[in-house]
Formats: sequence, C-alpha cells, structure tokens
Amino acid sequence: MKIALFVTCLSDALFPEVGKAVVRLLERLGHEVAFPAEQTCCGQMHVNTGYRREALGLVRHHVETFEPYDAIVAPSGSCVGSVRHQQADVARAGGDGALAARAEAVAARTYELSELLVDVLHVEDVGAYYPHRVTYHPTCHSLRMLHVGDRPLRLLRNVRGMTLLELPGADECCGFGGTFAVKNADTSTAMLADKMSHVLSTGAEAVSAGDSSCLMHIGGGLSRLRTGTRTVHLAEILASVE
Repeated sequence: MKIALFVTCLSDALFPEVGKAVVRLLERLGHEVAFPAEQTCCGQMHVNTGYRREALGLVRHHVETFEPYDAIVAPSGSCVGSVRHQQADVARAGGDGALAARAEAVAARTYELSELLVDVLHVEDVGAYYPHRVTYHPTCHSLRMLHVGDRPLRLLRNVRGMTLLELPGADECCGFGGTFAVKNADTSTAMLADKMSHVLSTGAEAVSAGDSSCLMHIGGGLSRLRTGTRTVHLAEILASVE
C-alpha cells in the first residue's frame, strides 16, 4: 500500500525522529511511504485559538495536498482529530460546501498510527524489540475524539523484550492542551504534577504516547525533576528492532 505521511508541525519542527520512525516502521512492513513536501499546518492551532476564518486557507491547502492519496497517516491523535472533526466545519463556516465535502473525503482516509496498523493493515505484531520498562499515556484526543481504545496497547503488548506497566489514572489529561498550557499555566502545571506522579509510581524507564505534544509537556516536567524517566513516542518503540 502507498501511504502518505502527514508528519504534523510539531514533529517536523521539534521531533523529526518520530516521523522518520513512522517511515522505517511502514517500510519494514512492506509499504511505500510518500511524503508530500508541500504539506503544512492542518489549522488546528488557529481553530482552537479562535481564528477559524484564517484557518480556511490551511484547510484548503491540506485537502489539496493529501487528496491524491488513498491512505494518510499521522503520528498524532490531536492532528488527526482536527482533520476529522474541524476541517469540514471550517470549510462550511467559510461558505465553501464543496471544500467541506472534499475535506470529509480526505478525513475518512486519514488515520492515527495505531488505527492504520490495526484497522487498515491488520497487524498487531510489527516485529519490534524494545527491552525496557514502559508505561503508556493515552492522550486526550486519541482517547476521546478518535476512540482508538486499546489499539496502542495491543501493539505494545507484542513488542519483544518490553515490560508494559499499567499507568494509574491513565485516562486523565496531562495538562498540555496546546494553548491551554499557556493561557491556564497554573491549572496545567497542577495536572502535569498529577500525571508525573502516576508515571513515576510505575517505576517505568520511559513513558510513551501517540502525541509528541503531550510527551513534550510530560518530558519537560520529568526533566526538571531530574527523574531520569524519558519519553518515547509509540512510533519510535514500534520502529525499534534492536
């Protein structure tokens, strides 16, 4: 299968190894990965901050960029959530019904990584090897908007050499929420403190998630405490073979 990688702004700018891991993983499974170089922001930041009119051009560009592909994958439940639940609405609000229909068609072919692997490619054992103690944080958008359920855990349970540790309060938000962490810093910090306490209680060497944004938030807190507990994206674990 030829699959387009929607790398997302955050991965492209700050965590490029995550995008590379997705490519290594899918190619190891025998699939061709395309990277449309003209891709840019999906518009989530603008919509969430109240700039829906300004997001219209981004939505149109995103649709035009990914429309030719039969399957699109992103290493982010947050950005996939935006593609599925915001882009068509932004187009309709801008008076472009035709674009809204095209956006819905692209959204229907856009998957978060664990969805693509389990639901489309029908694989739960990707041949990964990661000999570490890991706990998994299900991010809010993947949990509540995409309803990925236990798909990431099913993939992680098949990783050789890895001990998967249950995270207390796993369904509680880490406190990032994009601009929420800036506009509501005190609340965000309190939520982060709870999440870090739960992570540290597991004794894990690393905490994993499907969104680099949440891992950035959690990892920043853990590093300031000098805990030694690191963060690792789901894609990086699944791409690891040694």
